Amino acid sequence: MIRASRCGGHIAASIAILLLSSGAHAHADGCSFESLGEGRVTAVIDARTFRLDDGREVRLAGIVPAVADGARATAALSAIISGRDVTLHGEDDAPDRYGRQPAFAFLAGSETPVQSELLRRGEALVSTEVIDKDCAAGLVAAEAEARRAKYGTWADPAAIKNAESPGDILAGIGRFTVVEGKVLSVRQAGATTYLNFGRNWTRDFAVTISRRMMPAFEAAGLLPKSFENRRIRVRGYVEARGGPRIDVLRVGQIEVLGGN
Repeated sequence: MIRASRCGGHIAASIAILLLSSGAHAHADGCSFESLGEGRVTAVIDARTFRLDDGREVRLAGIVPAVADGARATAALSAIISGRDVTLHGEDDAPDRYGRQPAFAFLAGSETPVQSELLRRGEALVSTEVIDKDCAAGLVAAEAEARRAKYGTWADPAAIKNAESPGDILAGIGRFTVVEGKVLSVRQAGATTYLNFGRNWTRDFAVTISRRMMPAFEAAGLLPKSFENRRIRVRGYVEARGGPRIDVLRVGQIEVLGGN
């Protein structure tokens, strides 16, 4: 257990480790990884998928569309890459189950991934799949830039759900959602730790963390108990288990916010 006198220091250190400080910018090439080839974009299929002139279909890694309006999201990507030459970078070249190549795409001559441009326009959200810290930092900084300026999806006050309104969160069941609120209590039941945002555990919003995630939190210098009475921002897919839940599969899904 972390003693109370050390808790604040661990939280501050963990924010740096998680690279979720809105003012922290990574190098532009933080998502360069290994080269996966290049090509010209001949078609934009959806909000994060496009086709190259060699027939390959590419899915932009590290982001999810920020809006439910598929036409708007697709148009945003099309405006950036249609007919353009791109280079692809990724951690491996294994296709997803639909045969698409997950990758970070760079316009010819640019050191900034297309993902960052979508994030800066408020047309995308940082997903939970980015493991590389430098890459995650750059993406998070781009998203924070749009959030501060209220671009795109962030112009809507309801873009971030309030943890005290479980009904609003449940309305987005199955969707990737960003939620903010104060953790009232941290409880463990079996192999699961619950960050509770309300007093009715069967109705109110909660974040769940499985026991297998604890080594990752410990490596980041941050134990779940330290979230108690803190405001956090959490992102992930909403599930319904009595009340709305978001299951934490990566430490970076949680961002500690300033103030109590």
